[in-house]
Amino acid sequence: MRLLFLFLILLANECDAQCKTYRLTSNRDTLDCTDFNSKKQGKWVVRVEELRGEPGFEEEGIFKNNLKEGKWRRYNLMGDLIAVENYKWNNKDGNQLYFYENQLEHQESWRAVDPAKKYDTIEVADIDDPDKFEKKIIKIDAYSMKHGEWKYYRPGNPTPIKTETYLLDSLYNPVALINKTVTAAAKDTVQQKPVSAKPKQVNDFDKKNAKKKSIKVRDGSTGY
Repeated sequence: MRLLFLFLILLANECDAQCKTYRLTSNRDTLDCTDFNSKKQGKWVVRVEELRGEPGFEEEGIFKNNLKEGKWRRYNLMGDLIAVENYKWNNKDGNQLYFYENQLEHQESWRAVDPAKKYDTIEVADIDDPDKFEKKIIKIDAYSMKHGEWKYYRPGNPTPIKTETYLLDSLYNPVALINKTVTAAAKDTVQQKPVSAKPKQVNDFDKKNAKKKSIKVRDGSTGY
């Protein structure tokens, strides 16, 4: 018993050394740590009460230097899971899942950008050749961009009823791409010069008389 008491004292002293404020769960886990620079660190459980008709919720995840990092789970105040989100630099990054009555409702795909940068270099897959990538420099106006597939579901049905694809915050439109390809193909066809095929008899005649200096050809005229 005395050893357990000493261990709890040491644990409290360690938390106290790293955190200005914190709380311990019944399992002695440290939650809601604020360091001496007033930045949130480690695992947090955040509760937001219902306000002006907006439903309340609880969310749990990791803070790193006051920024959300990694996987965060959100629950309604009844304890039902309503979202699983992924963060990087406090911005959405990667796959996000949203639920309605414990059933997957839709999923999103985002790409986080380092907020310390004004420009970023990314690799973008070629639309015609998915195995080919090219580097593209973008100016950062938003720190989290829609990037990848967004899928929408009917609750209880694992097959999506609608799918959208985004490329750097812009909706990818396959119809526009098809029209562009068809237009380019038609343009190439117009620019090509027509090639007239010679009859076999004409080719044989040209080959037989290719080395002769002068060839007299009957053209049906009667004059001399």
